Amino acid sequence: MSKINEVKAMVEAGKAKLVPGLVQEALAEGNAAKDILQGMVDSMRVVGDLFSAGELFVPEMLMAAKAMSKGVEVLKPLFEDQSTSSLGTCIIGTVEGDLHDIGKNLVSMMIGSAGFDMVDLGVDVTPAKFVEAVKDNENVKIVACSGLLTTTMTKMQETVQALKASGLTGFKVIVGGAPVSAEYAASIGADGFAPDAGSAAVKAVELAKN
Repeated sequence: MSKINEVKAMVEAGKAKLVPGLVQEALAEGNAAKDILQGMVDSMRVVGDLFSAGELFVPEMLMAAKAMSKGVEVLKPLFEDQSTSSLGTCIIGTVEGDLHDIGKNLVSMMIGSAGFDMVDLGVDVTPAKFVEAVKDNENVKIVACSGLLTTTMTKMQETVQALKASGLTGFKVIVGGAPVSAEYAASIGADGFAPDAGSAAVKAVELAKN
């Protein structure tokens, strides 16, 4: 079993204490930091799929996210050598009119564990506040909009449109929440959609690199 596979297995199992040592061993074996990070992102995809299927629950998911963030801590200095300390900044918030934050907090933790600097705007966030946050923060690569109520879907659309019309560039918009589908995300002009926290992290990494 290669060291990257061992890292992946321990992230999936949520073994936060074992992951940093295995990441060091994987580096010593000559694996590139980006390949190890990709391996951990792949693990989160597996965890997200199991969560979606009802085979894993929030505590296990949080343990996996913690294990991955411990691994990312080991890799971060290596990315700093390449003049980027992280994959960039991710702005996240629940759209205006919606006060749900459990899903958003979980997504924030997962995306953060994948190597992004997180700026959490909280709940009931107006389109203008999202735009302002992109202006106020450096190296924004992802804006993640969450919504759990069907009644706030119009606000999600307004938010995406405001971001796209702002004239600001360099970032991608990802949306998610119970009533949101890939079709709906595409119809309102979002760059990506994630059905759950695990796939949100995978999608964020994917979009930030493109």
